[in-house]
Amino acid sequence: MADWHAPQGPFDIPDVPDFIPRRLKPYLFIFFVLIVQFSGGLYLAAASDMVGTTALMQEDVLMAGYASLIGLAINFAVMFRIKFRFSTRTQLLTSAIVLIAANVICAYTTSVPVLVITCFVAGWFRMQATLACNSTIQLWLTPVRDMAIFFCYVYIIVDSVIQLSGIATIYTAFYSQWEYMHWIMIGLLALMMLMVLILVRPVRAPMFIPLLGIDWIGATLWTGFMMCFTFICVYGNFYDWWGASEIRGATVLGFICMAINLWRASFLHHPYISFQAMKNRNVIRATLIYLVFFTLLATEHVFEHSYAANILGFDETNLIDLNWYVFAGIIMGCAFTYFTFALRKWRYKTMTVISFALAAVYLGYFYFLIDYGVEKEMLFIPLFARGVASVIISIVFLTSIVQSGLPFTVFPQALTINGFTGAVMGATLGPALIGELLRHTMAKNAALLSASITDFNPDTAFLPLGQLYGMVQQHALIISMKEIYGWLLIIALVSLLAIMISYGPVRPFAIFPKWSTIRKAIKRSVRGSNKAKHGMPAKNGCRPSLMN
Repeated sequence: MADWHAPQGPFDIPDVPDFIPRRLKPYLFIFFVLIVQFSGGLYLAAASDMVGTTALMQEDVLMAGYASLIGLAINFAVMFRIKFRFSTRTQLLTSAIVLIAANVICAYTTSVPVLVITCFVAGWFRMQATLACNSTIQLWLTPVRDMAIFFCYVYIIVDSVIQLSGIATIYTAFYSQWEYMHWIMIGLLALMMLMVLILVRPVRAPMFIPLLGIDWIGATLWTGFMMCFTFICVYGNFYDWWGASEIRGATVLGFICMAINLWRASFLHHPYISFQAMKNRNVIRATLIYLVFFTLLATEHVFEHSYAANILGFDETNLIDLNWYVFAGIIMGCAFTYFTFALRKWRYKTMTVISFALAAVYLGYFYFLIDYGVEKEMLFIPLFARGVASVIISIVFLTSIVQSGLPFTVFPQALTINGFTGAVMGATLGPALIGELLRHTMAKNAALLSASITDFNPDTAFLPLGQLYGMVQQHALIISMKEIYGWLLIIALVSLLAIMISYGPVRPFAIFPKWSTIRKAIKRSVRGSNKAKHGMPAKNGCRPSLMN
């Protein structure tokens, strides 16, 4: 194993000409990754500005933003096939062109379907360009192909850009207009294209693998299911859930897409997502942990903006400055995970306990802190803890999927499941549940406060009705948020106790196979798929193990 992963001489990138110093070549691709990650097509930080200047609703902007995450997640299952079909230069140029078009469309369209489809396509190509860059410098980051180390790099780039993109978007809108953020990114993407044309050569992969045997029907059906799930979570409160035909229709369509997918996976030789990936123990464990963990942190999407804007009176620039606290937490979380989990090989259980403990700190701090007179600096500790916790849990359980023992032809399918449950469900299901709970809790507390004010404080009878209503609603919001934070804190502590008493001796040993091994595995898989299509038996070696 050690000989297999031993580096062969100094690291070099043959795609880049030799007149570029060897030490600078990896930083060129890091620069490309940063541009691609910033270019999301649509910037959720500018949602309020978009709602104010277009006919779009807040839910429309959120749906388009989450459609980008769906495009990113659905690409995982085929990203290696595309990598071995096209050169890095072709992938980067094509992705840049698509992202430029997406930025132009998202800046000016007011059609929700066009916006959602555009963001979905942008997410797909953003993921492909990111893979093209990161796979090129993987051996530079970790010569032994240790994925725990590699994922620390991935998340310090991806999660940091999410925070920095929001900061850049708000300040661009503050000093000019929100559309200018799109034009800034168009300029950076054009610069990237020019640099790729000059500095990246069209080097073909040693083994040409055509795009045969891909279940595109399955990809479409899985996309439909994810879109329906996201639609229900985003628009559920607006349409009053299943009392509306739109939500009922999305539910039926989602169940149909899921049922057809499961039926097709029972007999297809290479379904888009196979039962082998869906039934894997590490995939199931990661899904359950994500559902609990990101539901606990869903107050980020539901409470923090309302509390800071409506109760503390922060304007948009002060609100977005809170991203710096989360950014600091992400940097610290990636550094901590690198030195403990990646290098010292701390156990999965230990890292999970630390993540849930930090989530409990976040919830407990807000439960005891939340009030009318909180200064902005006092929010540093909970937001910092949230940033550290979320990045640790993401790195740890993504590494566990690499270590799940799945054949490499099935492993990308597990990444698609992980992307959907971690990114899409984590961003939509939790906020939908917490938002609905807040609505009912606020109605109950507002009724109780209204009764107490009129019964025991006759001075309030002389206040204007609008002012009295605003006081009741504001106080009800504070009490309701404190109540929900308390319940979530109890769930976090119970989850933390359950994890601590569980038995978990496994340590990270997630080693990525060589790219030549991956090419051969995919090549044999394609040949086996073609033989099965023509009625010929596939060889037993068409599904090599991840570690072989």
